[in-house]
Amino acid sequence: MTDPRIVRGRVAGFSPWEDQFGYSRAVAAGDYVHVAGSTAWVDGRIEHEGDPYRQTLAAFGVGLSALATYGLTAADVIRTRMYITHVRDADEVGRAHKVLFDASRPAATMVVVEGLIDSRMMVEIELDAHRVGLANSLANSSEGSST
Repeated sequence: MTDPRIVRGRVAGFSPWEDQFGYSRAVAAGDYVHVAGSTAWVDGRIEHEGDPYRQTLAAFGVGLSALATYGLTAADVIRTRMYITHVRDADEVGRAHKVLFDASRPAATMVVVEGLIDSRMMVEIELDAHRVGLANSLANSSEGSST
């Protein structure tokens, strides 16, 4: 059975901005999955206000959860992007990244930005993942499905 959050290769998340701005949490394109900017917005609230390390772990948790819908893990991530609102948080954000990706070492970018959509958010992340044969497995899993 197909995961109900997957619709035509797209994954819906739980952010209020997805419907408001018209985007998907993740989109599969061939053997690649691209995860939209993810923050520590979890269960209708911002988690770990004032803690860049824990906010980063939560943001990556949102992104990795979207990847898991496609059967992918942190080991499949080939690129990360981290947008932080203050340079002082770089070490803590980088430390969280290392905890999750030290074994696989994806290409990574960290950029300081003026702000995010909610001023309590300290970090936003994006993920790109790849798995050979993903497109075929997604096609096979959706045969006979209306999604």
